[in-house]
Amino acid sequence: MTASEPSEPMIRMQSVEKHFGPLHVLKDVNLEVPRGQVVVVLGPSGSGKSTLCRAVNRLEPIDSGVIEIDGKPLPAEGKELARLRAEVGMVFQSFNLFAHKTILENVTLAPVKVRGTSQAEARKTGLELLERVGIASQSEKYPAQLSGGQQQRAAIARALAMRPKVMLFDEPTSALDPEMVQEVLDVMTGLAGEGMTMLVVTHEMGFARKAANRVVFMADGEIVEDTVPDKFFTAPESARARDFLGKILTH
Repeated sequence: MTASEPSEPMIRMQSVEKHFGPLHVLKDVNLEVPRGQVVVVLGPSGSGKSTLCRAVNRLEPIDSGVIEIDGKPLPAEGKELARLRAEVGMVFQSFNLFAHKTILENVTLAPVKVRGTSQAEARKTGLELLERVGIASQSEKYPAQLSGGQQQRAAIARALAMRPKVMLFDEPTSALDPEMVQEVLDVMTGLAGEGMTMLVVTHEMGFARKAANRVVFMADGEIVEDTVPDKFFTAPESARARDFLGKILTH
């Protein structure tokens, strides 16, 4: 993967602050994610990782600061925000699939309703995406008939169906049984290899080492380190990161 020529970063966060009541969850966060890069956010529970990820498409409104997607400030609400969310794919810890719709219907719903894609085109693209994530044979099944790993791959296909400019992943494997984690990470690694801009909150150190261009380490609402994976895993600069890696990598 090579970073594309210098241009506006796909995601830019500047001086971002966020409180939940007295809890200061994001403290002066400054982060840029260039086009085509995979940035993995690591850190202990309660460090602000998920809040940071959810702030990018305004699922969590911020108290102050600036967030830009593709050079444009994040709209506060209304149609402009809906338009932006259509360009920012999000995959959550829970799969959030519609239980009463088939997997293919889950994938085709938003392109038809939001983008005005024809049913035939949405179906064709939907089947291609299900093929890409390895579950085309499950297209007519309902979510409850699939394993957790298959459901999460369907959720990734659903996000990709909107042809997003950037993909956000908030702990996409944490609700999965261990044997299903790798099948989801393989799909994500494939996307990274294709040059999809990605911001990934995860505990999966192997994915961070293999697929990330950069690792951002958060603690207590602050970005403590922002560096390349090799340097982070072999020579972290902060005591917080060393402590975190010591606990994670010895388990």
